[in-house]
Amino acid sequence: MTERGALRVRLNSLKREIAKFGAVGAVGTLVNFGVFNLVRHVTDLHVVRASVIATVVAIAFNYVGFRYFTYRDRDKSGRTKELTLFLLFSVVGLVIENGVLYAATYWFGWDGKLQANFFKFLGMGIATLFRFWSYRTWVFKALPARETVAHAESFLEEPEKPPAVRRAS
Repeated sequence: MTERGALRVRLNSLKREIAKFGAVGAVGTLVNFGVFNLVRHVTDLHVVRASVIATVVAIAFNYVGFRYFTYRDRDKSGRTKELTLFLLFSVVGLVIENGVLYAATYWFGWDGKLQANFFKFLGMGIATLFRFWSYRTWVFKALPARETVAHAESFLEEPEKPPAVRRAS
């Protein structure tokens, strides 16, 4: 395969990955906003607490979507490690997402319903960039390319033996 062809294949693969990540993320966003606004309107919890609950629910939904849809072809050998890393990076994303909301609400006093949803969305956008990078780099690692594996396996094969030389009797 030419260098240009290999680049095209990698870019197409990245486009598909981003599209799948975006599809799961879009539904996760709806889950996040739905739970956030439901909790805010049904309970008397503060805005950031409601947002943290919503983010945790969305994280659980997203793990299932990423593992079984977006990254279903990735390495599945270390599920405990994968889940641990997913939760670690998700918590960092939770802090980023809700840190933006916290700053807007408690530092600047922007705590109206529309403002809370706007700053939650802004925080989610920033956290999403971090999550995409961390999940694809650390959590759902790519398996080696088929060509690389085939090339590596070719070294393991025994070389063909020359036909036996007949001895003159």
